[in-house]
Amino acid sequence: MADPLLSIISVNYNGFDDTCEMIDSLKEHLTFSFEVIVVDNASKVNDAERIRLIYPWVKCIRSEKNLGFAGGNNIGIAEAKGKYLFLLNNDTFVTDNSLSNLITFMDSNPQVGAVTPKLKFALYSDEIQFAGYASFSKITLRNHIIGYGEKDEGQYEIPKRSAFLHGAAMMVRKEVIGKAGILPDMYFLYYEELDWCERIKEAGYELWYVPGGTVYHKESKSVGSNSSLKMFYMTRNRLLFAWRNSSGFNRYLAIAYQTTIALPKSIVKSLIRGRFDLAKAALKGWSCFFVTKKQVS
Repeated sequence: MADPLLSIISVNYNGFDDTCEMIDSLKEHLTFSFEVIVVDNASKVNDAERIRLIYPWVKCIRSEKNLGFAGGNNIGIAEAKGKYLFLLNNDTFVTDNSLSNLITFMDSNPQVGAVTPKLKFALYSDEIQFAGYASFSKITLRNHIIGYGEKDEGQYEIPKRSAFLHGAAMMVRKEVIGKAGILPDMYFLYYEELDWCERIKEAGYELWYVPGGTVYHKESKSVGSNSSLKMFYMTRNRLLFAWRNSSGFNRYLAIAYQTTIALPKSIVKSLIRGRFDLAKAALKGWSCFFVTKKQVS
């Protein structure tokens, strides 16, 4: 049997219903050759076995340890047979065959290493979640998602280069793995796809936003949109990203800014809201950064 054109890789963590909805949408709407690889990241129930029973054509892999977003996707990448790999969050779905337009775009542009389609909010189907990333400020690490929260009125219908791509739906040329490596798993959650984007660009490839394809995203269902877990990893990993991707005096300025301005601001805001758990998580994330950076330096 010939290898599929596209390997769709999705990490599941206690998200059985969402994963099934995603698989159903892919099966219903995609008309080109593809395979689906689901990595169950140590869910409380063995979701890999449950999914295999319902969808015997899906390759299901059970990890007995939660390896995070990067680690789970890396397991899937190792098993992928497609010319292109598509990292797709399990809390997403498609409503048409428009992902084929991403493949066409990449076939026509060999210098492009990875692309992300237009992302729209599942609950507000006319509202954009992602239409590209602006570049980071070198010191504050501030940037913004282009189009976020805007009503989709066709204002972002032209493909364009993007500073970074969105990990919820990211199509990568398989040959890129050999040059840029797999996802950096020291992050566990958040910022790993941004770091990977830096590696892909360093390998000589371009990153593009391609609105010819659309994916709908439920967003933040696996960890909660305002959880202490998210606060911990966002705080730690923002610092880790700066450490790994800045150099010279800018590296230390970025760390100083996060420590003396961004972190205190986050803690104060959490305390004012009565979210002592978030304040504690932010402080813990900051302290854990100094341990983690020694391990990856």
